[in-house]
Amino acid sequence: MEKYVIKGGTPLVGEVEIGGAKNAALPILAAATMTDETVYIDNMPDEADTNVMLSAMANIGVIVERTGRHSVKINASQVSDYRIENEYIKKIRASYYMIGAFLGKYKKASVVIPGGCNIGLRPIDQHIKGFSALGATVTIEHGMINAFADSLNASHIYLDIASVGATINIMMAASMAEGKTIIENAAKEPHVVDLANFLNSMGADIKGAGTDVIRIKGVEKLHGTEYTIIPDQIEAGTFMMAAAATKGDVTIKNVIPKHLESISAKLIEMGCQVLESDDAVRVVATKRMRNVHVKTLPYPGYPTDMQPQITVVLGLASGISLVTESLFENRFKYVDELTRMGGNIKVEGSTAIIEGVDKYTGAEVSAPDLRAGAALVIAGLTAEGFTTVEDIRYIERGYEDFDMKLRELGAQIEKIDSDRDLQKFKLKFA
Repeated sequence: MEKYVIKGGTPLVGEVEIGGAKNAALPILAAATMTDETVYIDNMPDEADTNVMLSAMANIGVIVERTGRHSVKINASQVSDYRIENEYIKKIRASYYMIGAFLGKYKKASVVIPGGCNIGLRPIDQHIKGFSALGATVTIEHGMINAFADSLNASHIYLDIASVGATINIMMAASMAEGKTIIENAAKEPHVVDLANFLNSMGADIKGAGTDVIRIKGVEKLHGTEYTIIPDQIEAGTFMMAAAATKGDVTIKNVIPKHLESISAKLIEMGCQVLESDDAVRVVATKRMRNVHVKTLPYPGYPTDMQPQITVVLGLASGISLVTESLFENRFKYVDELTRMGGNIKVEGSTAIIEGVDKYTGAEVSAPDLRAGAALVIAGLTAEGFTTVEDIRYIERGYEDFDMKLRELGAQIEKIDSDRDLQKFKLKFA
């Protein structure tokens, strides 16, 4: 089983290039099946989740051609099955985006109930509410979500919560429904906007993405397109936090600074310098961080996917910080692992009470999910001695070449799969 081994204590210095956004790529891949014409997608992240999605699409007859490591050509004119139950697809949450895409194009879909990281309940009731409002019948039987309709008709849909997944799924289905659909209390995340822009480039008529009211005028068919996916907001934020934690100086390139404003604001409040340019941010940390309070919120608030990373940084800050998780109830599972490294954190309900310590110390820890795994790597980068992070398959679901990018910034980190490799690493950096 592969793991990361890290020798901590080296400030990160240099430049890092951010890849395409996983959270945008997955719904865009699903939406690419909504036309019989060829779609070209660029800045596609080469990560486990996107590769699983492409494999599942190929299994039902979608022609998938990797034209480069970060580019793909898709043609869905030969789809032979509307039932998606590939053994791998059930491991990623984004499998449910195929329901909205297929329901829009074919008026029927059957997709295995999705998995993904166990960070708490992520019900699909708002998805079902939206599909039903458009005229579909939705059932859950034998572990599958089934949706079908004789026709889809526009509706006025008010989401009970600003669900990203439901907003995306309804937007796809409504793009090919008859009439004008209005989604109120819609999610405003950057990847919602990116999907809307992608669908519009295919001939859809979507207005208001990025606000809480999205208006969609259905069209009969969509056409091929060429599209470039936005940079990954969470990958960028992770490197920003890594720079802060290690007292480094890192320029994060190929980003949209506006997408990072809530993260930048907290880093500045903590005592970092954050310098923005058109497509880059530079994070400089020269002293111990100050304590702050953080509450995760839907965009443009502080992102839940950046909660574990900032908790690791605050674990080294002066004073007592509070981090409140308002979206997912199981998002503090990494705290026990951080405690093994010397962190002083107590979780009460949905809030972590963090009393800053002078340092972390190396330990054997395990990644409980994607973002928590990345956070434990950041802790290891700062820690005294050696840290091993197991279950890195979670991390590789959403970070491309994570260890390599960190090494290019000066980190002492390697991927290993044996005790012999571990001993060689320790001798190398003893």
